[in-house]
Amino acid sequence: MDLALLSNVLVVNAGSSSLKLRLLDGADEVAESADLPEGRAGLDAMKELLDVWPSFAASGHRVVHGGSRFTTSVLVDDTVVGELGSLSALAPLHNPAAVAGIRALRRHRPVCPAVACFDTSFHSTLPDEAAVYGIPWQWTETLGVRRFGFHGLSYAGATRRAAWLLDREVSELKLVICHLGAGASLAAVAAGRSVDTTMGFTPLEGLIMATRSGSVDPGALLWIQEQLGLSPADMADRLDLSSGLLGMSGVSADMREVQSAAEQGQARAKLALAAYTHRVRASIAAMAASMGGVDAIIFTGGVGEASPQIRSLACQGLEFLGVELDEARN
Repeated sequence: MDLALLSNVLVVNAGSSSLKLRLLDGADEVAESADLPEGRAGLDAMKELLDVWPSFAASGHRVVHGGSRFTTSVLVDDTVVGELGSLSALAPLHNPAAVAGIRALRRHRPVCPAVACFDTSFHSTLPDEAAVYGIPWQWTETLGVRRFGFHGLSYAGATRRAAWLLDREVSELKLVICHLGAGASLAAVAAGRSVDTTMGFTPLEGLIMATRSGSVDPGALLWIQEQLGLSPADMADRLDLSSGLLGMSGVSADMREVQSAAEQGQARAKLALAAYTHRVRASIAAMAASMGGVDAIIFTGGVGEASPQIRSLACQGLEFLGVELDEARN
């Protein structure tokens, strides 16, 4: 269908640190845009904006975790909202915010159709060997524990954009996409399909992130929990909100502030920066290995797009993959 024939669509991205709104017109161009704070303040501001923005025919909502239940986009109704709420424990920084945004918009525009679009659905193509964990099979079969992967909406867009920039067919390309923001992950995308990724059952696995730990030896976590007498909720809080760049540097969860502190010689900030880029670099090589090569490395997300230093450090030592970074263009 010709996009020019479509009516306005509101895109809602209720993330872990912000509420982003984009109103797209019938030609798929951004007609209105706003980046709002997270939580109640953002939802209140959204209502005020929508009272003055042009009308729209439907809304699309980014939802991080669809679990095994949602492997494609769905039209939202009361049942879907309830099922999304039940998945909140799998993505505690994201799903509750997404559900709150959906509920708020449905109250404000009750007759306007809403569609939930899932970050996990892009990774439904993961081969079994990339998705399964080495755990008792009952946990896999009965509880559905597996690698889901996230940032799928970003990866899908980046894949299309990269093919356009390279003037190649998506079906020809092997891409390593680095989504580096407050949350961070990598994906191996071969012929437009996700074949490997760093995040897992929840958005906590993989890279070091702003406040999330990324991968940690589960044995270490069990030992820490026992030593400090932490409840599961306490442990989840520490790993989600007090770890990552914030926990390592002792400075900030904001990469810009960590980089500034590292430039001033603060040892923990320098270590945090080195550990962050080491994990990205190693994961790029792992993603390339899962495809048997790589045609392009893509950087997106707030950090990936805005920091030449991170891109440069992430590519150092990858010459064996054929990576040559033009520092001037970087």
